[in-house]
Amino acid sequence: MELGGVRFSIASHAAWAPGLDTAAAWAAWAEQPHVIAGERDAAVAAMPAMLRRRAGFVGKMALESAYRCLDGRVGVPTVFCSRHGECMRSVDLLTDLADDQPLSPASFSLSVHNAAAGLFSIARQDQASHAALAAGHAGVEHAVIEACGLLADGAPEVLLVAYDGVLPALFHEFEDCQEQPFAWAWLMQAASAESSDVIALSWASPDEDEASTMPQQESSKTEPGSVVRQPAGLELLTFYLRRQAELLRTVDRQRWRWQRLRGQHA
Repeated sequence: MELGGVRFSIASHAAWAPGLDTAAAWAAWAEQPHVIAGERDAAVAAMPAMLRRRAGFVGKMALESAYRCLDGRVGVPTVFCSRHGECMRSVDLLTDLADDQPLSPASFSLSVHNAAAGLFSIARQDQASHAALAAGHAGVEHAVIEACGLLADGAPEVLLVAYDGVLPALFHEFEDCQEQPFAWAWLMQAASAESSDVIALSWASPDEDEASTMPQQESSKTEPGSVVRQPAGLELLTFYLRRQAELLRTVDRQRWRWQRLRGQHA
């Protein structure tokens, strides 16, 4: 049963990961995806050094993508989306707590889910609204809905930033996808007749017969320890970079349908 949908266009985009810091490198990766690995920090040269040093590995990837995508624009609302956020920092804090060690106030303040969004706002002295979401394997879909709500409310543009990293060793047995470090950003605008490339996202609840026949690789519900797919953010980036016409994803019995409505071969 179809439940709803949104449409939007993408004015600009950017992505960053260790070993993938140019548009050409990402285009090659999209054609032949491989597991992304590495620990090299993003430079985030556009951010003042004092604030840049506060950001962790995952946050720097998100910030680098955000700066590249906005390219100096100000007053643009932002939606940051990450499944795990600053998980490494949080585990370190909890370990210190378990060992009766004092907690670092600075580290604690940067372990919250909106840490990257907050640093981005402070560094640019930008008072536009920002949100930080975590919604499991459907995080990007919910972030897009949030961004489209801001567009419908009158914002000319909204910056969407999706990012994640590898999990601490403590959680490896619970992984349900091939966790990898990445970040990407879309500068979203409302779809119009003048838009050269329109992306549509719709969602529905599959009926029982349909759900029972869905192939395993299209479902994000897997047993802990069974690694069968890329993170959702990389699945969607592949869809976008390869200019695919459609991507179907099913997460917790919710079916998401991504479509490129125009400019499929532009």
